[in-house]
Amino acid sequence: MAQDRQAMLFGLGAVALWSTVATAFKVALAYMSPLELMWLASLVSWALMGVLVARQGLMRQALRRGWRTAAWAGLMNPVAYYLVLFAAYDRLPGQEAMALNYTWALAMAFLAVPILGQRLTRMDVFAGLIAYAGVWVIATRGAVLDVAFADPLGVGLALASTLFWALYWLLNARDRRPALVGQWQNFSVGVPVLTLLLVLGPGFEWHGWAGLGAGVYVGLFEMGIAFVLWQLAVHKVSRTAKVSNLIFLSPPVSLLLLFLVVGEPILPSTLVGLVLILGGLGLQQWQKSPAPAAQS
Repeated sequence: MAQDRQAMLFGLGAVALWSTVATAFKVALAYMSPLELMWLASLVSWALMGVLVARQGLMRQALRRGWRTAAWAGLMNPVAYYLVLFAAYDRLPGQEAMALNYTWALAMAFLAVPILGQRLTRMDVFAGLIAYAGVWVIATRGAVLDVAFADPLGVGLALASTLFWALYWLLNARDRRPALVGQWQNFSVGVPVLTLLLVLGPGFEWHGWAGLGAGVYVGLFEMGIAFVLWQLAVHKVSRTAKVSNLIFLSPPVSLLLLFLVVGEPILPSTLVGLVLILGGLGLQQWQKSPAPAAQS
């Protein structure tokens, strides 16, 4: 019981941090480009993970093996996933990008069929129909009979991010690296790639202390500390469903923070769409009760 209570505290801490990231993304992207934010946040997260790996005495293991997996995993996370996600946040209201990104769990269920040879149940299909009805409501901003999306590219980027995230975790299903070591190795691959893209592209400009602080916050809390807290929660809890259901607390808090900090009016279409998405996710978790992968 004591260990379960500790796991719940870790899980609540991770969810609390994830609840702030939509706001942090929008604040940071007001100062810098998605690529600049990605580079700065990844550098901060890589440094934090390196310190934690060293403190746990895992650095020798991290330097010696696991790099074959990291070579492709690092290109997916952080590079591909976060670049696409930040580009979506750059184009869409934070509330819409956040809500659409929550469909990653359903994307994982559908992609597990060709990748892992799993079968879809009727409940999987039903949950998917409900959740993606919510996607349609959000993408059309309530004009559900109109096929003209408010921002087709932004919606496409947000949904593409869910595919990258689902693929990343499915392809990592047999990854035997310790989670912290794997995360540090992936970022060790990703940071040089992002640095090269930045140097060959727009370069990095000074955007003031506010911009720097926003970027550091994203790397430190969204990509770093929240990941560690969630891993601790999943490893300590006696039954994973106890912490997996905590993810449903994040979207309402995220909407409130976007309204209070960024000043985004909460669109009725976002509320309706989010209810449908969370309803679909709830049906899926009620059926399978899996432990979700660490995600924003």
